[in-house]
Amino acid sequence: MGYQNLRQCLRDLEARKQLVRIDREVDADLEIGAIQRRVFRNKGPALLFTNVKGCSFPMLANLFGTLARMRFLFRDTLRNIETLVKFKVDPLTVLKSPLSLARLPQTLFNSWPQKTADGPVLQRRTVISALPQLKSWPMDGGSYVTLPQVYTESQARPGFARSNLGMYRIQLCGNQYLTDQEVGLHYQIHRGIGLHHAEAIQTGRPLKVNVFIGGPPAMTLAAVMPLPEGMPELFFAGMLAGRRIKMITRPGGLPIPAEADFCICGEVDPDRQLPEGPFGDHLGYYSLVHDFPVLKVDAVYHRPDAVWPFTTVGRPPQEDTVFGDFIHELTGPLVPTVFAGVHEVNAVDAAGVHPLLLAVGSERYVPYATRRQPQEIITCGLSLLGSTQTALSKYVLICAREDDPSLTAKNIPGFFRHVLERADWERDLHFITRTTMDTLDYSGISLNQGSKLVLAVAGPQRRSLSAQFPSALNLPLGFQQPLPFTEGILLLQGPTHVLERDRQDKHLEILGQELQAQGGLAGFPLIVVVDDPLFTARSWENFLWVTFTRSDPATDIYGAGAFSHCKHWGCTGPLIIDARLKTYHAPPLLDDPQVEKRVDALGAPGRPLHGII
Repeated sequence: MGYQNLRQCLRDLEARKQLVRIDREVDADLEIGAIQRRVFRNKGPALLFTNVKGCSFPMLANLFGTLARMRFLFRDTLRNIETLVKFKVDPLTVLKSPLSLARLPQTLFNSWPQKTADGPVLQRRTVISALPQLKSWPMDGGSYVTLPQVYTESQARPGFARSNLGMYRIQLCGNQYLTDQEVGLHYQIHRGIGLHHAEAIQTGRPLKVNVFIGGPPAMTLAAVMPLPEGMPELFFAGMLAGRRIKMITRPGGLPIPAEADFCICGEVDPDRQLPEGPFGDHLGYYSLVHDFPVLKVDAVYHRPDAVWPFTTVGRPPQEDTVFGDFIHELTGPLVPTVFAGVHEVNAVDAAGVHPLLLAVGSERYVPYATRRQPQEIITCGLSLLGSTQTALSKYVLICAREDDPSLTAKNIPGFFRHVLERADWERDLHFITRTTMDTLDYSGISLNQGSKLVLAVAGPQRRSLSAQFPSALNLPLGFQQPLPFTEGILLLQGPTHVLERDRQDKHLEILGQELQAQGGLAGFPLIVVVDDPLFTARSWENFLWVTFTRSDPATDIYGAGAFSHCKHWGCTGPLIIDARLKTYHAPPLLDDPQVEKRVDALGAPGRPLHGII
C-alpha cells in the first residue's frame, strides 16, 4: 500500500537512512536552493530543513533526487502500473498470464477519488507571506512554489472526470502582486489548464484554482505525467498511490486533497494578467518577464505538521530529470501505440528536453525500392509534432530502424554518428516555420513562436566521418578556434552576435560561401558556431545544451552551397548551426559565488552537510 501522506513517506525514508535532518538555520533566499542542487549532483539523500530563516515551516529537498529512491517510493504499485501499460500495448500477451490481472480491478478502483467532508489540511490557516519564500537564482523575480499541484475543473462539465492537475509555477511575491492577496500563475503553451482557462474567458466567469503542495508523493508525480487528454491526472494519482485519494468537497469550492500539506485556494479573473518572472528555468536560462494570469487568493490552508517540499529548476540535470527518466520507464512501451511506426523516442534532457527529440522509426512505405530514402519516417516525425508533449519539440531527428536494428535513441553519440554518416542535406531537412513552440525557449522569433525541423535520415552510409581538422582551411574574418568535437562535428568560434531578433546573419552566409568554395570538409558534415568552443567541446552535455537551446532552425541554420528549390531549403556542403548567444536570448543561470562559499562551509568536517556534498 502506498503512502497516505507525506509524513508517512518521510518516516519511512528516515528509518532507511535515506533522509537527513538539517537543524542548522538556512536561508530560503538562494542558500537552500544551492544546497539542494549540490546534494542532487552528489546523488545524496532527501533533506528535511527544520530551521528555515524567518519561517515556521520545515522544507523538504531532494525527495525525488535519485531514480532508485523514486522506484522505492512507488514500489508497492509499480507492478500494477506496468501491467496496465502491457495490457494497453498487447492485451493478448497479458491475458496469457491471468495472475498478472488479479490486482487490476483494485488498481482501477483506486483511480476514483474518495469524497470526504474534512481532513487534516483544513485544520490550520495562514497567509502567503508566512509560507517558505524560496528563491533559487539571483535574478528570480520573487519567491516561487517549485513543486505545485495546480487543480482546475471544467466549468461546462465540473467534476473529477474533467479535471486537470498540472505543475505550473506559482510566484508568491514580487512584481505588482498585492501582498497576501495575489500570486502569479504561469503555465506554458499546450497545457491542460489552458482549456479550462479558455472556458472561463468565453463565459466571463472567474476560473477557480486550488494549488496543493505536498501530500501523497503520487500526487506530485501525477501532476507532471504526460497523460492523454481526457484522462485526469487525479485518477492516475490514485492508481500510483495504491489507494483512493481522499478529496474534501465543499459547496461552491473546488475539491482539496485531505492529506495535502498546504492548499492555496483562489480565482483567476479571465481578463486580468500581470507581469510574472523572471525565473530560472529548466532550459538553463531565465524565463523573462511576461504577462500571465493572476490568482486572487481566498484562503491558505495547511495541516498542523505541514512540510514544504521544493526543488530547483535549472540547467539539466536537475531533480526533474529523475521525473523524466521515471516517466519514460513507465510509458516508453506505449510509444508505438500512440505514434504508428515509431519504436522509440528520447527527449534529450541535456538539451533542455523540448529543444531536441531523437526517435527511431520504420521505413516500410516502398519495401521493393532499390534506392532507400526517407518516406515513412517523415510522416512519423510530423506525427510526433502533432500531439502529446512531443509536439513541443524543436528539433526532431528520426532514423530508420531498418538501416541498423541495434540503433537506439538512448545512445546519443551513436545516434549522431548514424545520422551524420547518412544525412543528405539536400533532401533530409524539413522545416516548419512560424509555428508554436515552448514558452520557455527564447530562440524563436517571439514568445511562443518559432520554427521546427524534422531531420529524417534513411538509407546506406554516405560518407566517412573525420576527427582531423584540415589545417589548410581559411576562415572568414571573425571566425576562429576551429575545434573538432567528435567525428563529423566541427566547432567554430564566431563573432559576437549583435543583430536584432529574426535577422539573418551575413557573417554566417559568408562562412557558408567560403567553405563551399574551398571544400575539404567532407568528413565534417556538421559545423556548429559557438561563443566558446572549449566549453562546448568539454562534454556531450555541454554540446547538446549549447547547440539546441541557442538556435532556432529557420533563423539559425545555414549551409555551404545553400539553395532553395520549390520552397525546400538544403545545402550541398556542411550544415552550419549558429549556436551563439543572441542579443535577444535570455541570460543563462549563474550561481551566486558568495552563496556557494556558504554552502562549501556547510560541507566541511563537523558541519551538517559533511559527506553529503
